[in-house]
Amino acid sequence: MTGPRLQRLSAGEALPSWVTRLDRTAFGAVWNAPAAHEVLWLLPEVAFARWACIPAAGEAELLRIAVDPAHRGEGLGQRLLTACQDALAAEAMEDLHLEVRASNLPAIRLYRACGWERCGLRAGYYPDGEDALLFRWAHS
Repeated sequence: MTGPRLQRLSAGEALPSWVTRLDRTAFGAVWNAPAAHEVLWLLPEVAFARWACIPAAGEAELLRIAVDPAHRGEGLGQRLLTACQDALAAEAMEDLHLEVRASNLPAIRLYRACGWERCGLRAGYYPDGEDALLFRWAHS
């Protein structure tokens, strides 16, 4: 698949302005530059995935993933998530977790397509009372 080349943004690096715009569009609020335990993988100008990493435990949690609305349906989310999974596994972080709103069917389809399995539920987790579904991906 052709398209933007995957880039990595580590702790303390400034967020590109397009990430800030996409963060606000997708989530309604912008997070700061990555913290010491975080990393962002970017498909410049179109998508990003933000992870919290615990290398000593071999774990990482997907905090946010977003694809620019103009580029949805092009397979970029799957390309990005798969690349992140491979990169994390190469760094010995093979136990990956995430939570997602129960109503976010496009995200749930993406996670399942990338080999994630539902492993739990947090009832009433979000401020509006919606449940969070828990997913796990383990490198095999």
